[in-house]
Amino acid sequence: MTTKSLRKEDVRRTWFIVDAKGQVLGRLASKIAQKLHGKGKKDYTPHVDNGDYVVCINASKVYISGKKRKEKTYYRHSGYIGGLKAESFERLIERHPDRVIKHAVKGMLPDNKLRARMLKRLKVYGGSEHPHGAQNPVELKL
Repeated sequence: MTTKSLRKEDVRRTWFIVDAKGQVLGRLASKIAQKLHGKGKKDYTPHVDNGDYVVCINASKVYISGKKRKEKTYYRHSGYIGGLKAESFERLIERHPDRVIKHAVKGMLPDNKLRARMLKRLKVYGGSEHPHGAQNPVELKL
């Protein structure tokens, strides 16, 4: 018996749409990461990027439990001395709701060369409108 290994020429990608309204951030991010990675496919191969496209809408309405809405802090650094910036979840979700979802999903993907390619296939929008209707995305039930 031989093991089938997927080639990058044989990859078939599907478009999925996820509604983040009322979803718990961590559980939502893990499901999205699984689709981007392609682990649910029967022809999964670890060294081949065979994940799907995911469009996430209503990112500004994602749910986070407890006091995290005020106390959770996101950090970024400009690269210069003293360039550390801190921002609470509450402020970041108002300004850039897409960054909250992307940050959570990025932490759940493997830390290797394929991660950047996987994240490019994640499209996140704060509202319910998105420009990917022509791809006929399938609704992903969580």
